Amino acid sequence: MPLVTFKEILPQARREGRAVGAFNVANYETAVAVVEAAEAERQPVIIQLYQRLMNDRHVGALVALLRRLAEDCPMPVAVHLDHGASVDQVRRAIDTGFSSVMFDGSTLPWEQNLAQTQQAAALARKAGVSLEAEIGHVAMGDATALSTPDEAERFAAATGVDALAVSVGTAHGYYKETPKIDLELAAAIGRRVAAPLVLHGGSGTPMEMVKGTIRAGFAKINVATEFQHCYQLALEKEMGKQQGKFLPFDKLTIPAVAASTEFLRNLVRAFANP
Repeated sequence: MPLVTFKEILPQARREGRAVGAFNVANYETAVAVVEAAEAERQPVIIQLYQRLMNDRHVGALVALLRRLAEDCPMPVAVHLDHGASVDQVRRAIDTGFSSVMFDGSTLPWEQNLAQTQQAAALARKAGVSLEAEIGHVAMGDATALSTPDEAERFAAATGVDALAVSVGTAHGYYKETPKIDLELAAAIGRRVAAPLVLHGGSGTPMEMVKGTIRAGFAKINVATEFQHCYQLALEKEMGKQQGKFLPFDKLTIPAVAASTEFLRNLVRAFANP
């Protein structure tokens, strides 16, 4: 199936009251787990790269690999830059071959976020890729700034983004205490913004809360930490079995890919049936 942008998968997901899982990868094995979960569940998925990988001189080779995996998958797959740090990085990501990019100006003052998002949106439209942006701020080891329905509506209208990440109480990484997700705020934003909404900080968020945001119009759910940790623990377990003995790495990673695929299948299924 051809590599897709958000336009081919997220508006339909929102109309149908479901969401597409977006999972961060960093190597071949974790990427394979994503596409195998998509194929097994017969659902579209989004493969994401951490923006820090844009600083790796081999990122082009990794993106080419992800594009090939997406093209070989029978289900729609988008290859997305997560949390693009600057307009220049968005430009480089487009040139590198991503089918979708995010510009994250959520820590900037409102006017700067708006202006730079508009610049990124113009680049994305010209290149035929989709753009995600963020208003409010989902914590990444810093303080959360909840979005408001008014600012989300104004920001979406002024930028024309293909997906809008908003902050309703989630945070990136593992929670130190039970998260307080404001589903009333999520619903209020959903009533004001027609564009597909994005939930960042899916790891550790109770599934019923995630499903509540999906019913409010969130059509993209990000999960990175839990997925990467699942792979790590499964790989460590297999390495422990070897007790230092040699085993070709492709064989060593098979159980970790299988465990990660099963983990993702459960998420993909839950997001598609809120």
